[in-house]
Amino acid sequence: MYDASNQIDTQERPAPPAGMRRAVMNAADPRAPTPEVLASLLAAVADDRDRQAFAALFRHFGPRLKTFFLRSAISSGVAEDLVQETMLNVWRKASYFDPERAGVATWIFTIARNLRIDHLRRLRNPATLPVDAEDAPFSIEDGVIGAERDERVRRALTTLSTEQQTIIRLSYFSEKSQTEIAGELGIPLGTVKSRTRLAMNRLRALLEDET
Repeated sequence: MYDASNQIDTQERPAPPAGMRRAVMNAADPRAPTPEVLASLLAAVADDRDRQAFAALFRHFGPRLKTFFLRSAISSGVAEDLVQETMLNVWRKASYFDPERAGVATWIFTIARNLRIDHLRRLRNPATLPVDAEDAPFSIEDGVIGAERDERVRRALTTLSTEQQTIIRLSYFSEKSQTEIAGELGIPLGTVKSRTRLAMNRLRALLEDET
């Protein structure tokens, strides 16, 4: 269901910090919803049973939920079933969401965690059951960290110059090589490399300051 085959050619790009490449791609995508947009989408599902809003939530959380389940040694097929079940619960229980108590991502991953525990219990293998959240190898916080990192990168991107933002979007979102970017923008390859290096150094510094 989810295509994880797309790989970025990094031969001509400086490597981002660990875990940041996907965040840059997500944050550079103007379609990636902010936490405020996610909350409004869920509200539309709760108040109006808005199917388009639900589809947008599914597109955003579906791949993230599948990764969450796969990291519990659950098969791909079962993980996809659990994703469907999680989002069905989101549709049914959207009116129970309280933005004063948790963000949308935390609320949805809590549903997913409970379904994961139920599934592992049905297997009747205590060794596969997750321990308490504080000791769990993959906690709810792990589940939402990607969304939080995306938001930090999105904020950091806005501090870059227009030229640097363009380079980052073309490189990490459009997956173009630096040679292709130089040709598309009509600038020297050395300029592309310099702007990429400066932009990535700026992003590293900003994200390290927030940790």
